[in-house]
Amino acid sequence: MNHESKLVISIDIGTTSTKTLAVDYGGRIVGSHSIGYPLLTPQPGYAEQDPEEMSEAVIACVSQLMKDGGWSAEDILCVSFSSANHSVILMDEEDRALTPVITWADLRSAGQAAELNASGEGLGAYLRSGTPIHPMSPLLKLIWMRENRPDLMAAARYVIGIKEYFLHKLFGRYVTDYSMASATGLFNVETLDWDPQNMALAGVAPEQLPELMPSTGRIAGLKPAFAERMGLSAETPFVLGAQDGVMANLGIGAIAPGVAAVTIGTSSAVRTAVKGALLEPTGRLFCYALADDHWIIGGASNNGAIVAQWTAERLFPGKTMEEVIPLAAEVPPGANGLFFLPLLAGERAPFWDGNAKGVMFGLTLAHTEKHMLRAALEGVMYQIAAIVELMNECGNEIKEIRASGGFARSQLWCQMLADILGVRVTVPESVESSGLGAAQLGIYAMEEGRGPLLRWDAGDGVAYEPNLETHAVYSELLPFYLNLYHALKPSMHAMDKLPI
Repeated sequence: MNHESKLVISIDIGTTSTKTLAVDYGGRIVGSHSIGYPLLTPQPGYAEQDPEEMSEAVIACVSQLMKDGGWSAEDILCVSFSSANHSVILMDEEDRALTPVITWADLRSAGQAAELNASGEGLGAYLRSGTPIHPMSPLLKLIWMRENRPDLMAAARYVIGIKEYFLHKLFGRYVTDYSMASATGLFNVETLDWDPQNMALAGVAPEQLPELMPSTGRIAGLKPAFAERMGLSAETPFVLGAQDGVMANLGIGAIAPGVAAVTIGTSSAVRTAVKGALLEPTGRLFCYALADDHWIIGGASNNGAIVAQWTAERLFPGKTMEEVIPLAAEVPPGANGLFFLPLLAGERAPFWDGNAKGVMFGLTLAHTEKHMLRAALEGVMYQIAAIVELMNECGNEIKEIRASGGFARSQLWCQMLADILGVRVTVPESVESSGLGAAQLGIYAMEEGRGPLLRWDAGDGVAYEPNLETHAVYSELLPFYLNLYHALKPSMHAMDKLPI
């Protein structure tokens, strides 16, 4: 059986669920299965998960996918990964987890991030690694551990993330790819190796970190018990793949100059592809590896559709999101002078401020709940526009947006994004961006880079052109919005010291 007749299994390990796809050589999804798991918040600011529960979900996903499709191991070309990044797990000498999965959403190291930036060392750490200084970063999580749980750090033989945990479970090796490593804050984007200075900041040694390989790296030798459970062969190649954000760019076809991917799920992100590592001089954009000389720059916001959900639940109880969102169209752009800083979960890009707070500004007796809803949706889009501005300042002008995530189903939000940015927004036909990206990278790896990295046209399902009059209005409102944050930032930070 030749390659073209086989299927690729993509595994997308997400924050709230794992999803597997079976994809043929033409990019057609012929099967899928997903399993969810909880995000645990045992204390304010903590965001953790059970690594065994997540690993078992991955195994069960592949197993069910293979059963549903009626495929055998001989039908599978390879398995390829997409994974949420920034997670940390400490492992002991016996390969037992000393900690839960500490996820990207964990904010306990906000103080350490502020101190590192204030000391002047933060910018240097960013310029070496491409990972902004923020509590999401494993670098900051490890500094917190070193300062607050030295007992765990002393007992830690290995420092890994959830994908590395899963691969060790299946293959008995601690191995990671350049893409996942480039989001740890411990990796040097120039040398493609662990960075000595950043490791010293974190208090870890190179022998505690996983073996490094390109995202196209392949491993085999699946433990027989897991091969049997998943319906695969022990020799089925596993392609390491990359983190979910950069995979989404590949899956959505946004790797050409000037084309950016905007994803809004619970959180949101803007990403565009560049050749070679490109760093923002003040440390406000991430720079993560994809494959070969393709790198992805951009920024992720903590506050995406979760803001719309929060607003809808509190202002329109008993109604669904689908019922609520269209109500914002009854209010003109700018919400009659009402602004909402939607910083309900702190913020990553463009502010990198774990102490940021949500603010409703300009509220008058004339405003209704519909104005508040419109202001909340616009606030999410202003955050995205601010990230796009940073990317433009780096000389990577964005001329087209490809949208994915739950928000892409909303005509109102897509048109709002086009109007605020002043560029065309397209929504590709397939919404499985990260999974399709992993499948493409899997084939690229199996062909040893001889074929194209981008294999399939994602297809322009719907296109939204900007309304130039509305764009002119938003062009005046965006600077005011950004100035609001900077003016209120000292008060946001002072709140943490109040007895409340």
